[in-house]
Formats: sequence, C-alpha cells, structure tokens
Amino acid sequence: MPHLAVNAIHAKYGKLPVLHGIDFAVDRGEVVSLVGPSGSGKSTVLRALVGLTPVTAGSIEVDGTCIDYAAPRAVRAARDRMAIVFQQYNLFQNMTVLRNVTLAPTKVKGRARAEVEEEAMRLLKLVGMDHKATAYPDELSGGQQQRVAIARALALKPEILLLDEVTSALDPELVNEVLDAIRSLAAEGMTMLLVSHEMAFVREVSSKVIFMDAGQVVETGDPAAIFDAPSSERARDFFGKVLR
Repeated sequence: MPHLAVNAIHAKYGKLPVLHGIDFAVDRGEVVSLVGPSGSGKSTVLRALVGLTPVTAGSIEVDGTCIDYAAPRAVRAARDRMAIVFQQYNLFQNMTVLRNVTLAPTKVKGRARAEVEEEAMRLLKLVGMDHKATAYPDELSGGQQQRVAIARALALKPEILLLDEVTSALDPELVNEVLDAIRSLAAEGMTMLLVSHEMAFVREVSSKVIFMDAGQVVETGDPAAIFDAPSSERARDFFGKVLR
C-alpha cells in the first residue's frame, strides 16, 4: 500500500480546469519530484493535497484512508499529516527564528514549550540554522529564511513534506544551502513530494520523477529513465531544451 495515493484527481480555478485526472503514488520514505513546464499544474497538485485547491473529481488517500476534503475536520487531519513549504517563506518578522518554529506546535497543538523548543533546536540544526535561533528574520538571508521555513514545517511532525519551488525566489548563490537542507531530510528518510526547476538536484535526490504537462501526468519513472530516455515526445522536447 502506498503512503500517498493520488487517484485520477481533477481540479479547477474558478471555471478553468487545471488538473485532468492526475494519478501517482508515493511510498514511505520516497522523494518524488514533479517537473514540467510552467503552468502544467505541478504546484496545484501540492495545493490540492492540503485542501487549498478544491478537488472536483477523483480521490487522495494516505495509508489507504481517503481524505474527505468537504469535511473541515478531515482537512485539518490531512494537514496534520502533510506540511507544505511555499516559494515565499512568510516568517513572522517580529519573532525570533526559534519562536517562528515553535509557535504552531505550542499554540495550535498545545504541546509543552520546553519539549517543543528542544525539538525545534534539533530541526534547526538539521537545516543548519541552530546558530541563528535568537536572530530575527530581517537579519537572515533569503536562503536562511527558507531553511527556517522548512524547520517550521517539520516542527508540525508531518509524515509527508511538500516543497513548492522553495528555491525559485532565491538568488543563485543561496540555492545550494536550501538544497543541502533537503538532502539532509532525504537522508533521514523523510517522505517528500517536491516541485522544482533545479533539474540536476531533482536527478540527484529523487526516487521517482513525474513529468507533467497541461494538467496531466505525461510519464513517470526513475530519474535516469526520465532524463536520459524519456518515452514521450513531449518529455523529450522539454528535457532537450532544459538540459541543453
């Protein structure tokens, strides 16, 4: 049984259809990357998983349990199991790094502050930011803020981490420090679903790559197969341009 199963989902923005029968599965501990041209629906898939974009048909299952996105309690339960990190880090500017990471577990989850702070420091160390625990966001670079945002998501103890173009808003020299943080999570066995244009990184870290175009899954395979010998003409055209 897959950890996460996406079964023929459709989604719309208003009246505009954006996903057309998306199917894929993610096993526990896998790192699965969604790649493809802009506007292909990759980020919409992640938003649908956490209930930010309504699914109009199909189903999403975690460990065989179907999520009822029409029920607020079920959506909250889904967000307990999946955490998303967006392009923009959206840290609270008036709070220290440590407080940004501990706020939701203490205020929303009601966990003991001392326990949460100990866990937060472990997570900040994991992403290389424990030395900045008392700093404020405006004292950090963009790459550092994004690493804090990843630690903040992990503090909610998700089973699956969703990463939506987390390096796209960064200056090129800051990208690698965020990618290093993701490498560390992959090494620890974190189940991740990521959207990225960093093709060399996708090839390195992914267990499986899903190529999307026009709101559909065109093909799925291991990184070597997808990058070196794609089976579809559309994927061959795409990778021929981006890997040139």
